[in-house]
Order: sequence, then C-alpha cells, then structure tokens
Amino acid sequence: MSDSASLAPLTPAIPGLVWAYRFHPGPTPCVMLPTETLPEDLQGGDGFLWLHLNLADTRVGPFLETLPDLPPPVIAALTTHDTHAALTLDEHSLYGTLVDFQRDFDNDTRDIGWLHFFVSETIIITTRLQPLRSVDRMRSAVEKNGVRYHRPVDLFETLVAEFQRTMITLVMEFTEELNLIEDYVYDNAPRDERRRLAPVRRTVVRLHRHLRTLLTLMRRAAAADDEDMPAGFEDAAGRLIGRLEAVDHDVYALQERARLLHEEIDSKLSSETNRHLYILSIMTAFLLPPSLVTGFFGMNTESLPFAHMAHGTAYALGFMAVSVLVAWLLLRRTGIF
Repeated sequence: MSDSASLAPLTPAIPGLVWAYRFHPGPTPCVMLPTETLPEDLQGGDGFLWLHLNLADTRVGPFLETLPDLPPPVIAALTTHDTHAALTLDEHSLYGTLVDFQRDFDNDTRDIGWLHFFVSETIIITTRLQPLRSVDRMRSAVEKNGVRYHRPVDLFETLVAEFQRTMITLVMEFTEELNLIEDYVYDNAPRDERRRLAPVRRTVVRLHRHLRTLLTLMRRAAAADDEDMPAGFEDAAGRLIGRLEAVDHDVYALQERARLLHEEIDSKLSSETNRHLYILSIMTAFLLPPSLVTGFFGMNTESLPFAHMAHGTAYALGFMAVSVLVAWLLLRRTGIF
C-alpha cells in the first residue's frame, strides 16, 4: 500500500500515524507496527523506529512534544509549513526539510511537496502534508528488503537516493517533451510553442533551484565536525553528494536547453513578424503612388486634367499604373525589393 493510499480503517492511536516500522538488529526483518499501537509502546525495545506522520492531523505537534529527546527546534522543524529545504546537525542528530514530489491516489504528479525529518541513532521521524513519491518508494524498499537498514541514517540515505531517482525520471520525461517541441520548432511550418514550453521551463527552473539548495546544505553538513554527526552520516553524505551532483548537471543542461529553445522560438517568431512587416511595407509602397493620383483627381477644383475628355478616366488609370511602375523601379534600384 502506498503513502497516498495508506488509510487506516480506524483512527490510529498515534495522532497522524501513516505507518510505523521497528527495525531489529541483525538479520531479523523489520516489523510494521499495528495501527492501534499506543505511544507508550514506542519506548524501549531493540533496534530503531521509523514513524511517518501526516501533518493534516493537528494533534501531531502535541504528540511529538511527548516523545523524549525531541527539543523544541526539532518539533518546530517537523511541524513547519515552510517551503524551502533545510538541513541541521545537532548533537548526533539530523533534522530539516527535503524537497520531494507529490502523488495522487492513482498516479505521480510533478507538483513539488515537502518532507520534514528527524534522524537520531534510535529513531527516524518523517512528516508531510501531502503524499510524496520518495517516501512511498522508500517504504516499498523497506517492505522488500528491510534487513539492509541497520541505522536510521541508512533510511535517510535511501530517502534522498529515491528523490534523486525521481529527478532522473523527470529529467527523462522533460527531455522527451523538449524533443517533441524541438521537432515542431525546427519544422518548416512556423508554430508558437511557447505556451507548451513555458510550464516545462518553469518546473525545471524550480527543480534546479531546490536541487542546488539541497546540494549546498548537504555539502555544508558533510563538512561539520564528526562529533556532531549521527553515526555513518559522513559516508552517506559523500555518496549522496555524488548522486545529487550528477542529477544537478542533468537538470542544469535541461534548463539551458529549454532556455535556448525559448530563444529559438522567439527568434523564429520575430523573423516571421519582420517578414510580415516587410510584405506590408512593400504593399504600402506600391499603393501610395496610386493613392496620390486618386487623391489628386478627386479634388473638387476647376481645370482638373482630363475632366472634360471622353476617355479621362482611362488616362487617370494609366497614370496610376505608371506610378506603380515607377515605384517598382525605384524599389528595385535601391535594392529594397
């Protein structure tokens, strides 16, 4: 069952509980705790816990205050609605906010979501407001092979790695979309693809901004003193930085490609507009002399030429044709036409 579909039939005893796992040391598989697990049942026991909570339940904050070893800054980080990445090391613990992607009941989306987390040596707590992709995939990995996770920091590393895999999937999707837009842009028939390109470019820019922030925070945390890090975080941070740098390069390349494609669209549309203006200018140049002739003969004054001749209108039309010919010769001589 996914994060988006994890709806318990009864109200859980732990407020906002989506799921909870207890990981035992050694080859013993992890165990999913039942929905009716009481808060006091979380204390004690071997191994470590993973609690995943839904912030839509307003009782989550008061519940977190009852857990031991959770200082106020950690509780604030787990219950915040801030929409920016954060990463803090504090006395062998790690907490903050990670960027992720929302998911519906039936499919994934490209809407950005936020996952709040706390990692210590005995527990990992994650909270969210909307169902998220990476958490759902991490749970699937836990269900498939839970014995590989020996410490809470291992789950944290898997969480960030799943986010990186999601980013790779989105990069491939956006690359395919840009390929289709590019085919239309470089087609002989000009088409305005800016409306189709705009949401792709906007999403890629946001992803690159959040990814750069997360990468900077990860580098800063990896450079902290060893005594402030949870066990195993330094090695995990090194691997995650490598992963994030690789996908950051791909996202940046995608952003540059979208920008250049947008400039190409603007250039083609500008050229098309200039061509239309050129045609309009040529038509104006051809029609202006006949208009002058017509205006001259349309004056209500005495002694107009051809006014009393039998074929005066034909002579006037001839003058108009001659004026068009003269205008054409002048345009040809000057190289405009």
